[in-house]
Order: sequence, then structure tokens, then C-alpha cells
Amino acid sequence: MAQLKPQKNVYAVIDLGSNSFHMLIAKSIAGGLQTIGRVKRKVRLAAGLDNDNLLSAEAMQRGWECLALFAERLQDIPKQNITIVATATLRLASNANTFKVKAEQILGHKVNVISGELEAKTIYKGVAHTSSCNGRQLVIDIGGASTEVIIGQRFEALHFKSLNMGCVTYLERYFKDQRLNHTNFNAAINAAKVVISEIVTEYKTAGWELASGASGTVQAIQEIMVAQNQDEQLSLDKLLHIKQQSIAYKTISALDLPGLSEERRLVFVSGLAILIALFESLAIQQMGLARGALREGVLYSMVPELHNHDIRKRTVDGLMERYHVDQKQACRVAELSEQLALRVMSQWTEINTNAIAILKTVAKLHEIGLLIEYKLYQKHTAYILANTDMPGFSQSEHKLIVAIAHAHRSDINKDGFNGLGCYHTLAEHLTRLFRVAVILSMRRQDDVLPKLSLSAENNTLTLVFEGEWLKTHPLMASELELESKQQAKLGWKLIVS
Repeated sequence: MAQLKPQKNVYAVIDLGSNSFHMLIAKSIAGGLQTIGRVKRKVRLAAGLDNDNLLSAEAMQRGWECLALFAERLQDIPKQNITIVATATLRLASNANTFKVKAEQILGHKVNVISGELEAKTIYKGVAHTSSCNGRQLVIDIGGASTEVIIGQRFEALHFKSLNMGCVTYLERYFKDQRLNHTNFNAAINAAKVVISEIVTEYKTAGWELASGASGTVQAIQEIMVAQNQDEQLSLDKLLHIKQQSIAYKTISALDLPGLSEERRLVFVSGLAILIALFESLAIQQMGLARGALREGVLYSMVPELHNHDIRKRTVDGLMERYHVDQKQACRVAELSEQLALRVMSQWTEINTNAIAILKTVAKLHEIGLLIEYKLYQKHTAYILANTDMPGFSQSEHKLIVAIAHAHRSDINKDGFNGLGCYHTLAEHLTRLFRVAVILSMRRQDDVLPKLSLSAENNTLTLVFEGEWLKTHPLMASELELESKQQAKLGWKLIVS
């Protein structure tokens, strides 16, 4: 057999964090990244730091044992496609070089101990390449020994700071007795506020439009809120409520909040205390979960073809290529959908430029399910999209795209719009417009598209065709008649004349 060679389009990033060591392996394909492997181990390296910042032999041994596992997987990846970064604990440890030398022997690669400022900028790059925010964005990443706070716009970090506080170090300092009470929580929160105070004036003056959390703490809180039937947006009231719920368990070992994973339990309360301090100090109103962070930032820096800054276009183009979408038809439906949406924007005011962009995205991707089979292709499309990362779109936008794709033909299940929160009405309106656009584009030819007018009043859509178009296109007229009946079942009125 021929000797197997490493694949040139496979990349690996290893992040030696203060709480966990992570390995992310991805393949560059169809203009995007496809994750093909993730390995994560709780090492809690920061727990091995003493008061003199000397890293214990036990903590180093835990780290080396983890890296021995990672080394096996790295053998199949080209050396130039591997980057290893280390963060706060190895920045702080006075004997970091001892750990680093043996780590490099185990891995066969250089370990880069990066500065706090570079870590913050790289985290922002990871968020920027996977988010949909074009305005100013506040990004927070609570690590094991440091917390990065960044304000940036598009792909540039404008204000960035690495603060000396983390969920592992604060666990050791303020929850060492493992007790959950107001005294321990308040001590951790107040200590964090002192650290945060050095950036408060600068960051409040700079301001932001969207806040995102890139840490396991934020993800854990979001999972708890979902388990308690709340929406996914974090607020100070929700954080304080979870603090009260946590205190009721009295000890960390007994902590059993619905939705909290066993893996996160030990460092959850210390991370929560830091996050409460950030919300109170910076007057953060709401926060969502970021899709990317440090590893993604390193990865996007490594792959030249991903430096296209139109993230949404890169995502959509990659999916269209991967699933062999008929691009002419996709663009035809997208253009017609946009025309219909523009005609009712003044009546259905929740439709704005971003909503139209979402509608056009659905149009370009709605036929990817055809690669499986025709009869239920809308369900296949929705399933594929629901289970695919879509950099450039927020979680809420991603769910909106899936809901419209699922409902764009055949029977409409109104329950499919549940869980969309403030997007519920928008989803209904965009779905109605999109279903009409799909019907009118069914012949897959530009020269048969009709001249029409469209208006909306409350829940009524009125579609008027010029001349004898309906008579000369009986199949589409019949399809529109059936569509009118479908929408009527849900209390929607579609008038075609």
C-alpha cells in the first residue's frame, strides 16, 4: 500500500488554557471550515499556581499527560498547519519554561505563550469571523486565570484588555471551602469589580451595540436558562437569580442546577461571580453567546482563503457549493423574494434590510435538501441547516433561517415558529412571502416571471397580476389558489387576482 500522506487542507489548533486544554481540527473545504475533530480535557492548570506563581509538579504532570493524548492525533497533520498557543497560567508561572520544554518534546512542535493583549485580539478575531455584528461589539471571555474584555468593530479590536481574574483562580481564592453563600459570592464579585475598575471609564465611553460572551461560563448559563424555559439572552436579573438558586444548594459538591453539566460544575460559581461583576461594572444590558473564540481566531489566521471579510457570503457560497445548489434558480428566487419584501416593508414594519438579507439567504439555500430526495426536501434542508455551523449569523438568525426553510412548501406547521421569541411574527411574514416567490419561480426561467403588485394590510396579502397572466399560466394559478387555502388554515389571508 502507498504510504499515507498528511492532508494539506487539514489544520489543528491546540489551546493550553488555564482550566482546559483544547484541540480543534478542521478541514478547509468549499470556502469554509469543517470541524472534523475536537478533544477537550479538564487540566485545571491554574489550580497548580501557588502564591509565588510557582506551578506545582502535579499540575504540570496533568498537562503533560493530556498533551501525550493530543500528540497522537497531530501525526496526521502537516507541521506547517499546526499552531499551539498557551495563555494566562503559563504567562504567570515563574517556572513556565520547565513545563514548556517538556510539552514541546511531547508534541514535537513549538508552544507559543502569547501575551494577554494578543490573546484578547485573537479572541475577538474568532468572534468576528463567526458573528453577524457589523457595529461595535463587546466580547468577554472568562478563562481559568484571566478574563479578556474587548470592544471591536467588524474585524478590528479597538479596545482590548486581559484582566487578572479567572474561574479557576477565583475558585481557589473565594470558594476554597466549597461553600455557596452570600459571603463567598460577594467577596468574589467585589474583588472582580476592583480589577474591572481600571477599564470602566474607557469602555463605557467607547460604547457598544452588542455584547457577546465567548466563554464556557456564558454557555453554561445559557444552557441553564434554556432548561428553565427562558430565552437565551443573559441579563443581570437572570444572573442574580441563578446566583440565588446556586446558594440554595449550600455547597459546590451538591450544586445540581437543571442544565448545568457535571464538567462545568466545579468552576461555575466563580465564573458566575466574575460575570455578575462585569455586568454591574460595565452596565451590560444583555449578552448572547459567541460562536467562536481563541481557537477559531488562530484557525482563521492560518487559512489564507478564509480572509474574505464577507462572512455571510462565504458561509452561503460554501453551502451552495457543497450541496450542488442550482445557483441560477437560487438567485432567481432570492431576487423575487427581495422584490416582494420591499413592496410590503412599509406595511409590515418588522421587515428591515437585515430581514431581507435573511430571506435571500433562505432562498439561496432552500434547495440543498434536493441532494437527498424531492418529496420532503424542505425537511431535509431544514435538518441540514439546523445541524450546520453558519458563521456570520447569530443563533436567533440561524433558527429563523431554519424555520422559514422548513415551512416554505407543503403544509405549514405554525408550531415551527415557537421558540423564535421576537422573531416569531417576522418568521410568519417572511415565510408567506417566500412561499409565493417559490411558486412564481417554479418554471426555473427568468422570462416567465410575472409583472405584479403586492400589498399588505394587517394579516392580508393582496397579489395582483397584470393583464391575462393568470389565464395563460394555469398551473401557477392553481398553485396560488392552493397556497391561498394553505394560508387560510392558519388564519392568514392571501388574495390573488
